[in-house]
Amino acid sequence: MENPFLHPYHTPHDTVPFDKITLADYEPAIREGMRREDEEIKQIIDNPEEPTFTNTIQALEQSGELLERVTTVMFNLMSAETCDELEAIAEKLMPELSEHSNNISLNETLFKRIKQVYDTQGQFALTPEEHQLLEKTYDGFVRSGANLSDTDKETYRKLSMELSTLTLRFSQNHLKDTNNYELHLTAAEDLKGLPESAIEAAAHAASEKGKAGWIFTLQAPSYVPFMKYCDNRELRRKLYMAYNTQCTHDNEQNNLDIVKRLVNLRMQLAQLLGYTDFADFVLRKRMAENSLHVYQLLDQLLEAYAPTAHKEVEEVAALARQSEGAGFKLMPWDFSYYSDKLRKIKFSLDDEELRPYFELSQVKAGVFGLATRLYGINFKENKGIPVYHPDVKAYEVYDKDGSFLAVLYTDFHPRAGKKSGAWMTSYKEQWTEDNGNDSRPHVSVTMNFTKPTPDKPALLTFSEVTTFLHEFGHALHGMFARTRFKSMSGTNVYWDFVELPSQIMENFAIEKEFLNTFARHYQTHEPLPDELIQRIIDATNFNVAYACLRQVSFGLLDMAWYTRRTLFEGDVQTYEREAWKRAQILPQVEDTCMSVQFGHIMSGGYAAGYYSYKWAEVLDADAFSVFKDKGIFNTEVAQSFRDNILSKGGTEHPMVLYKRFRGQEPTIDALLKRNGIK
Repeated sequence: MENPFLHPYHTPHDTVPFDKITLADYEPAIREGMRREDEEIKQIIDNPEEPTFTNTIQALEQSGELLERVTTVMFNLMSAETCDELEAIAEKLMPELSEHSNNISLNETLFKRIKQVYDTQGQFALTPEEHQLLEKTYDGFVRSGANLSDTDKETYRKLSMELSTLTLRFSQNHLKDTNNYELHLTAAEDLKGLPESAIEAAAHAASEKGKAGWIFTLQAPSYVPFMKYCDNRELRRKLYMAYNTQCTHDNEQNNLDIVKRLVNLRMQLAQLLGYTDFADFVLRKRMAENSLHVYQLLDQLLEAYAPTAHKEVEEVAALARQSEGAGFKLMPWDFSYYSDKLRKIKFSLDDEELRPYFELSQVKAGVFGLATRLYGINFKENKGIPVYHPDVKAYEVYDKDGSFLAVLYTDFHPRAGKKSGAWMTSYKEQWTEDNGNDSRPHVSVTMNFTKPTPDKPALLTFSEVTTFLHEFGHALHGMFARTRFKSMSGTNVYWDFVELPSQIMENFAIEKEFLNTFARHYQTHEPLPDELIQRIIDATNFNVAYACLRQVSFGLLDMAWYTRRTLFEGDVQTYEREAWKRAQILPQVEDTCMSVQFGHIMSGGYAAGYYSYKWAEVLDADAFSVFKDKGIFNTEVAQSFRDNILSKGGTEHPMVLYKRFRGQEPTIDALLKRNGIK
């Protein structure tokens, strides 16, 4: 068989031919991709003409197409549908890919040409987007060591190569540790309190493994309901400890030393480049600009929310004592269980009561329908587009004028080869070809939602509905991209701006007008009753301050690791407990550790950037207030959001884009009001 990566795809919209790709295709295609990119770089360097934007910056932007095509598929599948063989291929090639990347970014002759264009840019009459690409290219090379001495360049190579290998191993270890654990129950009394949906799913999981009884796992659709509903406190403690001690055990999946090495490598790289610490390096290219501003945000949130958070936790603890006796001490494995009971008392709201109204295909119709109503776009499934797993569906997306807009893949359920969580990714970015043709993007939303069982379709929790809206917001950012250069399109924006398009969509989850468009009982087809909708709205801010402090604690932990200026040689668990203690309300449990499984900041791009979620919440609360003022389905507001933010990618500074949409800079006030704090 010929290698499909090395030939035109001949698929609808030039989509990835997943059905033709084999494991044996990756390595030769990657090696050929590196060879071709080397040749393209050589042509730029050997060009006898004076360096210009076109023959240097644009030529560099367009180089490496094959390598990017192959590695995009490989790394995306390592999150969505991996296996030991694919992991081994990646582990083998990571050092070579890192070396290849360094050979480009540390190439003195290439950087000399880039610098010449940068220094003489006044003579080129660049458009704003061309100017942004030039800035991004020049800064990218400087931040990748181009200005270092030869000795320091060698150090940079070694550090960055080790970093790329370790981030991969960190993720592999976490996925394996998650998949390796199961809580196998055979006694029916152990299931007391659990809803029918959780019991059915656990029975299905056991039967799939040829076992009697019920199997609960550390994947969210299994873990979350168990912790919320299981009456057996000892079993809750057992599952909690299994979840929160992942990658700390004395086995091959232990990430404790990897965490130490990762934070030290990042600090050393940053200091080699002349920054005080890794956060200083990262935040120079963020809206936040520096650590001081991040800590100001976290401190502001801590001050505003802590008093309410303590009251919320005390209210849950009081209910637990009422039930268990005056001496009962509320522990982390009790919080979800008793807070759910308190929510039922206060709001008569039960997630299981809502599930029948959130059947997955109906939710999907509702979310797609929201995009149609706001932006006029339409979705049409195309079974001729190859997919990487039978669970995956592919849609053609058409704009309001009928023109083709994008391909959207949806992948909803957990499986052994998929990492936990939910994310949006891209298999092809949008760009404008030299002939003016608009090359449209292929984006994917990947979740781990409750699976269907033999007796029931996939019925989502309200939280899963919100997650769907969140990831779909990222997808809209990718699908609406309309820029000239692919490295600036879609979600290629400042990291603390990327969550605005996703988080603004979450606001629709508690809007009655939106819920009325799709929430129907999967058996009776009755609409979600108004009084249930009102209970959802009333309960929106239940334990909101506790949830805020939880996010702040993650931000504090992230900043503690990446504002370090000396090598870390201490105990990871002790350091973690100290780093986030001022945002912790519940007791911290011995032996547990978040850092060793905190993929966001260790292997997922959010290092020194976890604060972005709260930063974007400030933005989204402020931005959604425009929809609230003008009507949540107001197409003029939606068009303004699309034109000024979603379609622009990274072509301008995010604050410029935001102010163009909003008319002013954001303040924390809208968030405090939305959460009932102010």
